[in-house]
Amino acid sequence: MLQRLSSGLARFEETAAAALAAAVTCLILINIVFRVLGNPLYWISELSIYAMIWMTFLIAGAVFKRRQGVAVTLLSDGLPRIGRQLIGLWVDVVVLVFALLLVWLCWRWYQPFTLARLGFDTGAFQGQTFNFIYAENTSTLGVKKFWVWLIVPWFALSLSLHGLANVWQSVTQWRHPGDEPTVETLP
Repeated sequence: MLQRLSSGLARFEETAAAALAAAVTCLILINIVFRVLGNPLYWISELSIYAMIWMTFLIAGAVFKRRQGVAVTLLSDGLPRIGRQLIGLWVDVVVLVFALLLVWLCWRWYQPFTLARLGFDTGAFQGQTFNFIYAENTSTLGVKKFWVWLIVPWFALSLSLHGLANVWQSVTQWRHPGDEPTVETLP
């Protein structure tokens, strides 16, 4: 069930990233047309930047799930199968630890319980915590930046799920020594 959930999430992230890539392309083309006409729309530039950031975080989660990130395999290629499995497990554990640390940092950054305890009063929240995450607006869109930054907690939770699924998959390979790992299961 964990693998299915992680794979489904990775497919969603790939689809959303592809849609955002198309949106970035369209936004840039629209902005080119308006600039040529002498009436640039500055908010389109900012929106395309944020769409590209979201696209990058979304596809990164899917890449980690599929273990298709850039890797130096000089050491692991020269090892026997058990050595490759150990290195693969170590990489999966490091990714999971990083993801969980990022979840914790995002929790401390957004402080949702403190905000709720203060009745969602951002002024009181800022006064008590000296955290101004809910106060800053985007330059041209006029949207609160914490909405844009929500991709970071999404990525942290997504990467945690993918990391947990990958660690589980690596550990279950130890129980089935006859199964040859596929390209997708090795980093």
